[in-house]
Amino acid sequence: MQDLDARRLADALAPAAVHLAVRAVGVAVLGLMARIYDTPLVTELRSWDGVWMLSIARYGYDGVPVTLVDALGRHTADTAYAFFPGYPATIAAVGLLTGGNLVVAALLVTNLAGVAAAYGLVRLAEVVPGGSRRAGLLLVALFAAAPMGVVLSMVYTEALFCALAVWALVGVLRGQWLLAGLCSAAAGLVRPTGSALAVAVGLAAAVAVVQRRDGVRPWLGGLLAVSGLLGYLGYVGWRTGTPTGWFDIQRTGWNSRFDGGASLARFVGQAALTGHEAYDLAVLLALTGSIVLLVVAVRMRLPWPLLVYTAAVLITVWASDGQIHSRVRLLMPAFPLLLPVALGLAHRRTGTAVAVVVAAALASAWFGGYALTIWRYAI
Repeated sequence: MQDLDARRLADALAPAAVHLAVRAVGVAVLGLMARIYDTPLVTELRSWDGVWMLSIARYGYDGVPVTLVDALGRHTADTAYAFFPGYPATIAAVGLLTGGNLVVAALLVTNLAGVAAAYGLVRLAEVVPGGSRRAGLLLVALFAAAPMGVVLSMVYTEALFCALAVWALVGVLRGQWLLAGLCSAAAGLVRPTGSALAVAVGLAAAVAVVQRRDGVRPWLGGLLAVSGLLGYLGYVGWRTGTPTGWFDIQRTGWNSRFDGGASLARFVGQAALTGHEAYDLAVLLALTGSIVLLVVAVRMRLPWPLLVYTAAVLITVWASDGQIHSRVRLLMPAFPLLLPVALGLAHRRTGTAVAVVVAAALASAWFGGYALTIWRYAI
């Protein structure tokens, strides 16, 4: 009986253990590299956007220090509104439990969200055709060992967003429309990638309505799905006096706008001909890999809501102007791209699967350390 209970406990804790183990390798390598460059580990974990998140959590949007500036070195009364409120608000709430230490609160939120995402990824891999728990655990490991998996251990929004996104998609595939709608609504308050999730959940709900499935629940799920994103964009529009307020802040502060991929095409041409930075190569590999994996996912006939969500994420990443080198990080929400790899590895021998995961974890750990300690620009 005790052996059976121990096995059940180990099985229940497996997703969390896999995620945290892979991320522990990444943080350990980052710590070693930070030490070489004489930088405290915690400083790296709260760098770049993390400074904005902590400031918004502490002071609110209107109290952010004027020393925090946009990509062009400017600070206006509306600059901070480029960042969505979900993650800073969660940090502030958890900060009440950490005695006001917002760095600890933020890292708790990130790591707990990563664990929640891990359980969602296992469930997602179990409900797709040909899926299994083994594939789910491999998916968790591959997600934690993504090229920019380091942000899953930082004061960044990716862990929280991905946790909400994966459970929203699980809700769609299982016909749990309230779960899908609520998670999509919350994700829309965390980062603009919530638009991709709202499209996927909204379309799936519309199909269910047309097919007269599940009564009024798809209506409720579809309406909830867009509420968070539209609510925040509407608020920023009201504050700035123009419906395009948030987009204007992005355009004037971070040179970020939809350009159909023109800026990315220019970068690819320049990097392929004259690039010499490891980060340039990472962007090129991420671009190529995302396209290849999307094609594979389509050919494998993964459930269409997953394909819609993933394609929408890729469009938001590749078809907009802005900071090109952030694109590797911005691909983190496109986690369904890893499903074909996880499903394939699940049918391989255990030694092969473990070797792939270990190699990915070590590569991710080095690249995360490189991005934060050697690379000179924002991630």
